[in-house]
Amino acid sequence: MIHQSELDQSNGRWICENTGMWTRDGLMFFSARGDEISPPRSITFHIWTAYSPFTTWVQIVYDWLDALKDPNGLKTFVNTTLGETWEEAVGEKLDHQVLMDKVVRYTAAVPARVVYLTAGIDSQRNRFEMYVWGWAPGEEAFLVDKIIIMGRPDEEETLLRVDAAINKKYRHADGTEMTISRVCWDIGGIDGEIVYQRSKKHGVFRVLPVKGASVYGKPVITMPKTRNQRGVYLCEVGTDTAKEILYARMKAAPTPADESTSYAIRFPDDPEIFSQTEAQQLVAEELVEKWEKGKMRLLWDNKKRRNEALDCLVYAYAALRVSVQRWQLDLAVLAKSREEETTRPTLKELAAKLSGGVNGYSR
Repeated sequence: MIHQSELDQSNGRWICENTGMWTRDGLMFFSARGDEISPPRSITFHIWTAYSPFTTWVQIVYDWLDALKDPNGLKTFVNTTLGETWEEAVGEKLDHQVLMDKVVRYTAAVPARVVYLTAGIDSQRNRFEMYVWGWAPGEEAFLVDKIIIMGRPDEEETLLRVDAAINKKYRHADGTEMTISRVCWDIGGIDGEIVYQRSKKHGVFRVLPVKGASVYGKPVITMPKTRNQRGVYLCEVGTDTAKEILYARMKAAPTPADESTSYAIRFPDDPEIFSQTEAQQLVAEELVEKWEKGKMRLLWDNKKRRNEALDCLVYAYAALRVSVQRWQLDLAVLAKSREEETTRPTLKELAAKLSGGVNGYSR
């Protein structure tokens, strides 16, 4: 903090707020009483981005406004731009009612703003659970479908029903049909070979076998450059990282359904797809501190509550992220492309225009 800025700047001093020690040139140091003392062994100081010659205050304001759109962006702004410590409660459990307040009525199975579909599949000993998520520009997320396939995971009849779910087509609000572009399928709890074979069947880039890595700091998804010995790309999902991101987004206040909102998460007004059961599964986990191998670690703990919906959301989000990282998916560009495609006149309309139909088109 600058004190008495109206005085002669050449006589300014750097003063330690804790000890009163001061210096003018960083070479000679004095006590609070003005006595010369030995230089300290180390000096720390706090200075934030506003002092940087490589940015402007206008840019800092823009960065702040951008950060407000994303809870994780706000954390980054506080840590890096302000140079302050971000404090967040540990162990706070999200109330499922927060998600129920995000229920909106879809005009079609796939809402108008959605341009990309991904799915996450959770493997259990007696069933597979699959959740399909639609993504709009700004990673705005819409739950599109929930499918539970009961049966032994090693039986072909069960797997054929999973195949049908993966290849299911969904009607978009613009009248076109959409299919699931990418799937992340958990190999935990069952023989991984089952998922490997299905990955080969549907395409090794379309259906990705995944395993979780519950370690903070891991990327949301890491895809190897080469196939494993079974001929597929076994990806590692940073579940803790993904959950931290997704919980911050689920915690955010709801916004109007007709308002495009980056990072918003929305659910359909359809109890067959989303009800209190799914909402409770999505918020089943909480961040806790645990001692592991002599160290205190932060872990997501479901307290033995069901959390399949959350796991599937993590996998579906990982499928989106790998599409961005590996295949340069750009949701905004894709949205513009879809808009141009749907507004382009058909051959029939062009023919009518050339023949002089009403307003250029026949009716």
